[in-house]
Amino acid sequence: MPANPAPTRPAPTRPAPTGRRPLVVTADENLLDDVLRLAAAVGTEVEVAAEVTGGRTSWTAAPVVLLGSDVVGRCSADALSRRQGVVVLTRTEPTPEVWRRSIAVGAEQVLVLPAAEPALAELLAAADEPRPRSGRVVCCVGGRGGAGASVLAAALAVTAGRTTRRHPFLVDLDPIGGGLDLALGAESATGLRWPDLTATSGRVSAASLHEALPVVAGVSVVSMGRCGSPDVSAGAAHAVVTAGRRHGDLVVVDLPRMLTPAAAAALVLADLTLLVVPAEVRACAAAAAVAAGLAEHTGRIEVVVRGPAPSGLSASVVAGSLGLPLAGMLRVEPGLAAALDRGAAPARRSRGPLANLCRRLVAGLDDEPVAASAREVA
Repeated sequence: MPANPAPTRPAPTRPAPTGRRPLVVTADENLLDDVLRLAAAVGTEVEVAAEVTGGRTSWTAAPVVLLGSDVVGRCSADALSRRQGVVVLTRTEPTPEVWRRSIAVGAEQVLVLPAAEPALAELLAAADEPRPRSGRVVCCVGGRGGAGASVLAAALAVTAGRTTRRHPFLVDLDPIGGGLDLALGAESATGLRWPDLTATSGRVSAASLHEALPVVAGVSVVSMGRCGSPDVSAGAAHAVVTAGRRHGDLVVVDLPRMLTPAAAAALVLADLTLLVVPAEVRACAAAAAVAAGLAEHTGRIEVVVRGPAPSGLSASVVAGSLGLPLAGMLRVEPGLAAALDRGAAPARRSRGPLANLCRRLVAGLDDEPVAASAREVA
């Protein structure tokens, strides 16, 4: 057995067509091991060439080209075409000659490992998504306890999965909400939950995250566990929500009324925040305090008023008392509570007050503000 066995390189996790993988060109075994380890961590397969000539066919097609400092000089000598997305990697501080050669080849960055490993991981994860997406983010929060924000969040995601919206994500950031997988009847579904993702930060491979999560009614679900609520960091929340919006058309986030750092991080990304308020005087008073906290982190807040209205309080009056636009009225739906207790996902059928409201809200998400046709007003 050799005294210094070669490091074991992790195998790439998912195949990709030649030319659509990041291209790594280096003869430095240690540098290559570092890149392969990071690629495996973010779920990206790379194409490897020891010489510039070996990677010539993929030079223009690869989403990003990673050049070892040992070969960067030969790129300019071989007169390869100039392109974007070239990054030079080195394991030592770059010398003036390395800088000169990097500029000559048109490199956008010179990354020094291991210090720059987080930046390299982000590049690799981004390269795994050759068609960048920018889906909408909708946050739901209750104006008081039991307002129904979690049910609305789940129903919006289910509705999106049933329509033309692609790969909707449902993200649970309420640590004492009991878990959104329960709201979908999916507590036994296999896949990762927040206790498995609390160390997540930076840029996450959206495709890998989608594959690792439970999928219910066409919705990828990131739920809290029920064996103690995990401490979800702002960085983890930001990473998961941004990955979801890159992979699909809609991310729905269920927020607690008392904002955590994770909830605040999601709010910053929100295109629309829906404040669910029962048509009651005390609920309006409680919702005013919640709305003030939301306004510190996001600009577009609209009200969903939930019936019944015991004293005849109209949806427009509730929204007017909060000084916020009315997104819609959620009328009483007989049998909804019993269906949820049986584990039936909300809005799983395309009829009923909840499904009708969610369909109109989802259809109006591309409007600014939500179009009148997306509202169901009392």
